[in-house]
Amino acid sequence: MRTTPTGRRIGDKGATLSKEELTKNWLPRYTGMPLENFGDYILLTNFSDYVTTFARRFDCRIYGESRPMQAATNQHGITIINFGIGSANAATIMDLLTAVNPRAVLFLGKCGGLKASTEIGNFILPIAAIRGEGTSDDYLHPMVPALPSFKLHKFVSNKVAERDLEYRTGVVYTSNRRVWEHDKAFHAKLHEMTCIGIDMETATLFIVGHANQIARGALLLVSDVPITPDGVKMEDADRKTTDQWAPIHLELGVEAMTEIGSQGEQIKHFRY
Repeated sequence: MRTTPTGRRIGDKGATLSKEELTKNWLPRYTGMPLENFGDYILLTNFSDYVTTFARRFDCRIYGESRPMQAATNQHGITIINFGIGSANAATIMDLLTAVNPRAVLFLGKCGGLKASTEIGNFILPIAAIRGEGTSDDYLHPMVPALPSFKLHKFVSNKVAERDLEYRTGVVYTSNRRVWEHDKAFHAKLHEMTCIGIDMETATLFIVGHANQIARGALLLVSDVPITPDGVKMEDADRKTTDQWAPIHLELGVEAMTEIGSQGEQIKHFRY
């Protein structure tokens, strides 16, 4: 009978570790950043450029450049993490963040617009997300809606409005499927659900955040309008959208989380 470094005995079925033990070990393992370096307010993104821009602006170190995720924390206690793409990664980071119990998590993601009135460069504050990805079913019953924390979204909407920027509210559809733009039947399905946008992470982040009692939200940037013949995101168009809108996207996230932190705003009022 072997034992783990923590003294737990390993039998035929392996050691039984608590979730806290796992996440406190795995969050630094995935990001390369020590637990004590994480701030109380977390920005999540799918893109390394956001982390690089953040670190350059605040002159802070990027951890995890050879790890699955990259992270940096500024002098105001705001941490940004590039967790990768897809619902599995979204669930993983929201589980791992229980190791540091953040006060709020805001996802700065991109999405496809599903309404003719939705234009590239618009921002979407989703009021809910449809759980089409399946990953979230491992956390809560499929009937549980995927919702953001209202107070966090209210604060973020104020930041967007202060800049006189266009933004929409509505329901987004989260899917595990990436290559679907050619599929007319899938287009029809999206049309029937009256969604405003489509992405691969939002519903998972909302549900796993809910299950883990983490205040969460999402500010999505419309990077393409795939329901139109010429609106599918290709590399050149995506680069132009990123160059034009990503800096503002990041600034809005930083401003919102910094001001919430400085005001000591209480976002979550109860335990489930």
